Order: sequence, then structure tokens, then C-alpha cells
Amino acid sequence: MSRISDLQAFVAVVEKASLTSAAHQLGRSLQSVSRSLAAIEQDVGVELIRRTTRRSNPTEAGLAYYQRLKTALEDIEEAKLQVSHRRLEPSGLLRISGPTGFAALHLVPASAAFLKLHPKIEVEVSTYDRYVDLVEDNLDLAIHIGPLPDSVAKARRLADLRRVFFAAPGYFAKYGRPKRPEDLSKHQCIVRTARVGADIWPFTVDGKVKTIKVSGRFRANGASVINEAATCGLGIAIAPLWQIRPLIDRGLVELALARFSPPPIPVHATWSGTRVLPAKTRMFIDFLSQRLKAERL
Repeated sequence: MSRISDLQAFVAVVEKASLTSAAHQLGRSLQSVSRSLAAIEQDVGVELIRRTTRRSNPTEAGLAYYQRLKTALEDIEEAKLQVSHRRLEPSGLLRISGPTGFAALHLVPASAAFLKLHPKIEVEVSTYDRYVDLVEDNLDLAIHIGPLPDSVAKARRLADLRRVFFAAPGYFAKYGRPKRPEDLSKHQCIVRTARVGADIWPFTVDGKVKTIKVSGRFRANGASVINEAATCGLGIAIAPLWQIRPLIDRGLVELALARFSPPPIPVHATWSGTRVLPAKTRMFIDFLSQRLKAERL
């Protein structure tokens, strides 16, 4: 068995948390995978995998070794493809993260369609409502909504997400519908308390971004809570269109001030800048970008 095969066996054991599952994925015998793992541990001189009767989990040293090794192996495979000029069916596990709501509405359907096209790929989605460390969180790709931090090494802008003002039909029937952004100061507005300055709402007039200070009797720190409050008639809210489209389709909320919509929010795909981008990752980025543009979010 080649040295590369031993390393591939170690990576598969970490990802599957099982020697048996790793052997099945690689099409090798359990004894063969076990020998590969033993050879690597003998070579590095430390225990990399802690085995139990049910699971095989990496030690701290094993996890650190895996994070560096996985990148190196994928770069080797990508280099082989580039040198040989062959187009092979991409394979392997693709780990993606994204905001919780966006992942459920868009990443999951995109992944389902992508997997149908590429039967040798597996997808694992993790949801975070924070910026993630691609290396620390062991991710191939992260989807970020909003401005990117300076620490992001590599990114591609996938789309611009439209933002809207909205409220329940009952609220508009009772209090009237604002005709100009200035009218918001006379309305109950649902403010998100998760960040400083959240009561300063942006809007667009003749291509220029302006702001207005709003207030209301109900505030919350979570987007889903704010959207639900709007359906209950507690006031006017602001949110990305993709987030509330199901509420619009069900007739629970209606849009307002469409001519003065807030500036859109960018959505990016980000990945580590220390490595060659694997084919499966690059293909998923292209696929997701096309879907988001087609959906006109």
C-alpha cells in the first residue's frame, strides 16, 4: 500500500469516526485500514486516533494532523487533475457553513440539487449565526451575509440580497401605510436590539442612501422573533426579502415603501487562502451562485 493511501485512510477514519465506515468508503478491508493507521502512528510517534468499541475519535494531536493533512491531500489531487488535463467526477466530503435561516431555505435545497448531479460527493452543513474560522471549525466553505471581516482571505460575492420594509395587513389597515420614509417616525417600528444603531434604518432615494431614526413599543434581538412580531401586528419591520418570502406567500405580511428599499446586503462564499481550491468546492460555489441569481433574492 502506498504512503498516500495510508494518509487517505487516516483522513477517512477521522471524518467517519469509524474504521469500518472508513474502510467501506475507501473500498478497502478493515484490516488494511487498520494497518495504514498503525503505520502512520508509528511514523509520527504519537497516538492519533483513540479507538473504542463504538467510535474512533482523533486525539488533540490527531485533529491537528488531520487539519493540515486534509488540505495537503486535496491539493495533491487537484494538482494531478491540472497536470493531466483530465476532468474527473469530483468526490469526497464537502463541509459548508451558513447562517441558520439561510441554510434551511437555500443551502439545503442547493445541496440537494448539487448531490443529484454529483453522486460521489457528500455534503455536511453546519449552521452558525457568527463569523467562523474555516480552519478551526474544519470547514471547506463558509457562506457569509453582510460585510466581510478583514481576516477573510478568499471570497467570492455570490449575490446581493434585497431588503424590504413590511408589516401585517392588519397593522396597515389600522394605522395606515407609510408613503415616504419620513413617515416611519410616526409608526410603531420593530427594532432589533442585537447591535448598536439598530434603530437607525437606511433607505434609498434617487440612488442615494439616507437614514431615519425609528422607535416602537416592541423590540427583540432575534430575526425570527422580529418577523413573528410583525405578523402579529406589532409594527413595521425591516428584513432581507429571502427571510420573509414565506410570510409574504402566505399573506401574513405585506411590503411597504418599495420605491425606497434599503440598500441590499452582499452574500459571499469564503474559503481558506492557504490552499488550492478543490474542484468540488469550486463547482459548488459556481452552482450556488447561479441558483441565487436565478432566484432573484
